[in-house]
Amino acid sequence: MPEFLGIDTSNYTTSVAVYVSEDNKVYQQKKLLPVKEGELGLRQSDALFHHTKQLPEMIEQLFSENRFGVPKVIAASARPRNIEGSYMPCFLCGEGFARSYSAVTGAMIYSTSHQVGHIIAALYSANRLDLVNERFIAFHVSGGTTDCLLCEPDDNNILKIIEVGTSLDLKAGQAVDRTGLMLGLCFPCGSELEKLAINADKNFKVKPVLRDGSCCLSGVENKCSSMLKNGEKHENIAKFCLDFIAETIIAMTAHAINKYSELPLVFAGGVMSDYIIRDKIISHFPQACFAEPQFSCDNAAGVAIYGYLKSAGDKLCL
Repeated sequence: MPEFLGIDTSNYTTSVAVYVSEDNKVYQQKKLLPVKEGELGLRQSDALFHHTKQLPEMIEQLFSENRFGVPKVIAASARPRNIEGSYMPCFLCGEGFARSYSAVTGAMIYSTSHQVGHIIAALYSANRLDLVNERFIAFHVSGGTTDCLLCEPDDNNILKIIEVGTSLDLKAGQAVDRTGLMLGLCFPCGSELEKLAINADKNFKVKPVLRDGSCCLSGVENKCSSMLKNGEKHENIAKFCLDFIAETIIAMTAHAINKYSELPLVFAGGVMSDYIIRDKIISHFPQACFAEPQFSCDNAAGVAIYGYLKSAGDKLCL
């Protein structure tokens, strides 16, 4: 069976995946990078060290639990985004493994961006891989990005990505994690913040701050800090944070639709795995496509599928 190996070594997660094209199935293993209690992430040198330790473990688990042949194609995320100057040392680990694997086995090797991997994983999870042949609007919302993107077919990179809007200060994932740590949660705080918010007993009127399609989110942290000092319940603070992010994404989406008309909508990135945010967005845009949580958070699935899309070329059939 044609099998395609993908590697993603982001600033949050070590992830490996195999895409079996004949069955259209993804098999993956991933592990969060360890972060000390009370801290908001890792230095790049520490992230690189943990990837070096965890990557062999993930590959061993993936291939010991599944009967794969030796993949003839390997792909790795080598940079955060496909723009000039985009660089993050943690991706050197996955890229280095891919180069070594290719040199030893003769496998075809491809590199892409972490962002492209996220978007393709979301398309796969939503059963909309066909959109790689069309224009669509994608959101990549995570700890390092809050981006609204116009995506178009591209022969070299599968997707040509044009930034339509972004966060001008704090990113959505940063707002979630900073609020979570404020409330005594462990990093990364997304799932625990959502559990708190479910039990909130207040609703909030939120006015997003937008500037020509881009947003400002630093006010979320300040407001949540003020609420905490004034004795507001933790559950309500969590709900306010998630509601603010949801309403901001909704406003950015409306701006993009107004600019580019009714294009398909795809939402990717770890923050988009939050059901409170997702349900609010769907209530405004029922046509929106979302990935399941395992394909929303950092993963190598989209990178493995990228290898398939690149190697298939003109023979691609979706």
